[in-house]
Amino acid sequence: MDKTVIARAPVRIGFAGGGTDLPSYYEQFGGLAVSATISYYVYVILTPSHLDGVQVIYADHQAFCRLADPEDLLWNSDLCLPKAIVYHFNIRDGLTVFLASQVPPGSGLGLCGSVAVSMIKALAFCCGLDLGPKEVAELACYVEIDKLGMPVGRQDQYAAAFGGLNCITFSKSGVVVEPLCLLPKTHKALEEGLMLLFSGASHHSLATLHGQRQAGRQEDEATMRRLGTIKQLGIEIRAALESGDLEAFGDLLHRSWMEERELTPGLTNPTLDQCYQLARENGALGGKVTDAGSGGFLMLYCPKERQDAVTEAATALGLQRWPFALEREGVQVMQLVPWSRQPMMSAMPWSQLSVPQGISRVPHTSA
Repeated sequence: MDKTVIARAPVRIGFAGGGTDLPSYYEQFGGLAVSATISYYVYVILTPSHLDGVQVIYADHQAFCRLADPEDLLWNSDLCLPKAIVYHFNIRDGLTVFLASQVPPGSGLGLCGSVAVSMIKALAFCCGLDLGPKEVAELACYVEIDKLGMPVGRQDQYAAAFGGLNCITFSKSGVVVEPLCLLPKTHKALEEGLMLLFSGASHHSLATLHGQRQAGRQEDEATMRRLGTIKQLGIEIRAALESGDLEAFGDLLHRSWMEERELTPGLTNPTLDQCYQLARENGALGGKVTDAGSGGFLMLYCPKERQDAVTEAATALGLQRWPFALEREGVQVMQLVPWSRQPMMSAMPWSQLSVPQGISRVPHTSA
């Protein structure tokens, strides 16, 4: 019987803490990020193949490759991440991997992290390993950061693996994911007040992140001081959300974006700056550009009654509103055809797939 497995992982929007999830910062000062997963996903479809090798098809990049023997892996290749994950599981033949996402590559919604998390969850499942969110997230970090040397932090992988609205803290001793405790009416108002406006452009943001990482390695005092301010604003954003003060949340979101703009030159562009200013004039309380390459989405918090005016102003500048909901669940596996959980393919011993410990999660508390 043919066996087809689908896994999906959500993408995320970040409210605060960008840059503090890089080791150059958190290993000295501790990092903190507040983010929420949303109802757009990365899908991974695994099917057995009668062909030799492993086929990887990445619809987003219209890219295809067939893997036979290990090769040099560079992080600036469209297929480097899925190829590295396949190699890590030591899968050599009899498999087709199809990848597709509901958001454009390079749009600043944590897409690479979601790709890694969904692939790892699916391949581990097919190899008879039922990995939990922390193991999936840490293995994704290992492949992206340690193995490929990608200039990314650890926020996206944990956001995609755990799902929901979380405060994620980073330190030398590990990563802690704490779900925010919001009253139902606050959660609803937050969801209704968030907006995503697509600029129609996206870029490969890794080059900009590479510059941030290099700046962090140089331990530039001004950079570290600004990252400290961004982290403090993240602490205040969490407090505002948990207390139900969404007006304060919007103001803090705006202040955090002003700090991020100063931290990374080229983070935005004149069109997005103009749109953000018009959105503020029409009632948006705060927001940010999602992509570290001056494209992608403009994320806003705006009271519901003022959103029509903001949408009209943004549309006049060529942006398109994308509706979404907050997603409470993280990475998931779905089976299309019932089958016994026997390994479909050979995998490395679990001892070689294990990931560093020291990651914990505070259990969800009912609001």
